[in-house]
Amino acid sequence: MSTQPVTSKKRLVPCPQCGELAEYGSNNPSRPFCSERCRLIDLGQWASENYRIPDNNPKADDLEDY
Repeated sequence: MSTQPVTSKKRLVPCPQCGELAEYGSNNPSRPFCSERCRLIDLGQWASENYRIPDNNPKADDLEDY
C-alpha cells in the first residue's frame, strides 16, 4: 500500500477591488483582497460613502403629504 503525501490546495478568489487572484487563507492577512493596498482602497470607499445600501422605506416627512 503506497501512501501519498497530503497536499493542501490553495483556494484562490478574485480580489473584490482589482480582480487579481488572491489566496483565501491564513497566509494572506488581507483576504479576500490581494494586498493591503486593495483592502485600504475598499475601506476608503466605505468611509467616503461610495458604497450604499438603498433605503426604500418612505421618510416621515414624505408620509405627511397623504
